[in-house]
Amino acid sequence: MNRPIFITGIGTEIGKTVVSAIVTEALEADYWKPVQAGFETGTDSQRVQQLVTNTKTIIHPEIYCLQMPASPHIAAQAEQKTIDIDVITKKAVELEHKTADRPLIIEGAGGLLVPLNDQQSIADLILSLKARVILVSRNYLGSINHSRLTAAYCKQMGIDVMGWIFNDQYLNYEDEIVTWSGYPSLGSIPYLSEINPTFIHQQAENIRSTLYRYL
Repeated sequence: MNRPIFITGIGTEIGKTVVSAIVTEALEADYWKPVQAGFETGTDSQRVQQLVTNTKTIIHPEIYCLQMPASPHIAAQAEQKTIDIDVITKKAVELEHKTADRPLIIEGAGGLLVPLNDQQSIADLILSLKARVILVSRNYLGSINHSRLTAAYCKQMGIDVMGWIFNDQYLNYEDEIVTWSGYPSLGSIPYLSEINPTFIHQQAENIRSTLYRYL
């Protein structure tokens, strides 16, 4: 049975959903975002569904789909709910058995230390899932610091990191982050003002061989 691949990043609004779509397309994998907080303009699952074009991918429904665009634990509190990592992990095992012939891509919410409930964070979920991780970093002034902090926490917690996928461009930050963190680059996604299925497919073609090398 394949271990799931968890897409997380150095913060919010750094391109996790676009990267998730590209990785899903490249591996013809299934996609799952168990916790969605905020959906006024649509869910991330809906966006990935619109962007992926291969015929094998199945988009699995969220367990927690919360209306408030906030940290998941706050959004859950607003609806008098509690996000239970054990429930998510149990469902992940079921999905892995159903999709034994292809990977399961799981997209997180925010960064590693985003709380899911009063005691547990995204990092705790990753460890419970025994997932391998792709870290997403968007190149901007300050992203070296944020990326190094993320990498250091992964090492501290024993999280199994496959490598980085970068998006946007800023100086030579990608090389700096790879060198400082010790994690390889799996790909670099150029900036595009309008993301469409053609772009996703092209980027998937670009990184497919590298992804398989590190699986």
